[in-house]
Amino acid sequence: MSEIKVNKISPRTACGTTTLGDSGDTFTIPAGVSITNNGTASGFGATGSASWNTTVKTGDFTAVAGEGYFVNTTSGEIDVALPAGTAGAVVAVKDYAKTFDTNNCILVPNGSDKIGGSAVNATLSTEGLSVTLVFIDSTQGWLVTDDGLQSEANTAAFVTATGGNTVTTCGNWKIHTFTGPGTFCVSNAGNACGSNTVDYLVVAGGGSGGQFYGGGGGAGGFRESSPAPGSDWTDSPLGNPGNARPVTAQGYPITVGGGGAGQPTGNTPGNDGSVSTFSDITSAGGGGGGGAPPSGNSNGRAGGSGGGGAFSGASGGAGNTPPVSPPQGERGGNPDGQSSSGGGAGATGSASNSSVGGTGVGTGINPAPGVGTPGPSGPLRYFAGGGAAAGGGGVSVGGGGQRDSGPGAGTANTGGGSAGNLQGAGGSGIVILRYKFQ
Repeated sequence: MSEIKVNKISPRTACGTTTLGDSGDTFTIPAGVSITNNGTASGFGATGSASWNTTVKTGDFTAVAGEGYFVNTTSGEIDVALPAGTAGAVVAVKDYAKTFDTNNCILVPNGSDKIGGSAVNATLSTEGLSVTLVFIDSTQGWLVTDDGLQSEANTAAFVTATGGNTVTTCGNWKIHTFTGPGTFCVSNAGNACGSNTVDYLVVAGGGSGGQFYGGGGGAGGFRESSPAPGSDWTDSPLGNPGNARPVTAQGYPITVGGGGAGQPTGNTPGNDGSVSTFSDITSAGGGGGGGAPPSGNSNGRAGGSGGGGAFSGASGGAGNTPPVSPPQGERGGNPDGQSSSGGGAGATGSASNSSVGGTGVGTGINPAPGVGTPGPSGPLRYFAGGGAAAGGGGVSVGGGGQRDSGPGAGTANTGGGSAGNLQGAGGSGIVILRYKFQ
């Protein structure tokens, strides 16, 4: 074996670089030998440590294997794009200003690489956190090895939001209830590994009934997404599967429609309710009930659910107007006598002037506030019932107004229509939003 003994190896003049061996060569450092680095080392990821770059990062950047970075998120979230993974590659990140909890650091895997076995971004959200990641293989990708558990590089991010008249929790789910207008403010949009969508129940204001044997008001439109997997929210027959709305970090204005104003005595037709909205979901206000002749407006008006017609020959207003799928409501009744009832989300209005309104629908929104007329089974709450006909009695399931116990108004925050021949207003609507928060 040949041996060379020197005190210093330097590159030739103007070369600037010294290459040790050729590709494929192996150099062995015997036991007991120490190597001291007084400069900068890079590309030594296989040792499980990184050479720290002392230029603080204040914006998005792409990491280089073998380097560690001080990341300052004081001014906002920073994305760190990880390099293409090769076995033994190392990248390290440190929370420079202890602000990862307010403005996260996001680790973005390269191409098909993974972080902790998941092919989604990882969120560093612990104040003062420092992590070292080593790329191991295509199955697990980058794994946290030093200064923290893998759970601290959490690949699951959840929706975070504020707003609503009440906010309640049930297990891992949070429910925001809007009984009046407001803003649903999303500060963290989450991700697919945690949650990034919001379930909704959007009910519009109910229509008011017509006067002098007028038709009952139609219920406000009822629109609901079927609950996400793992939720204990029992949806109604009108639940729309897979229609939870994706969200981004922004404010979403919420409109809660008012009920149609009650009419004074006379032959006047009822007034329509107003729309309720969340994101791109709009529920139409219920149609007003028809007024008695000679008003010239004996037909019920179209809406989420249609208002009932007044007197024979008139027709009930169309429901599900404008049309959506599943339908947001049903048509009002076509009278066979003096008046008919308004349509509800669960059934059309009846032709008889002694009828209650079309029934609403029940949905398991517990533990949201118990609004509206309780349903016949367990914790379900019922919404969007039609208003009773002018001579009708009994309770219209879903908050619709009844005739025999005046003033026949629809129940607040149910979207129920009001009864005919009384001065009550339609019931106001409601918006309920629900998402997984942990």
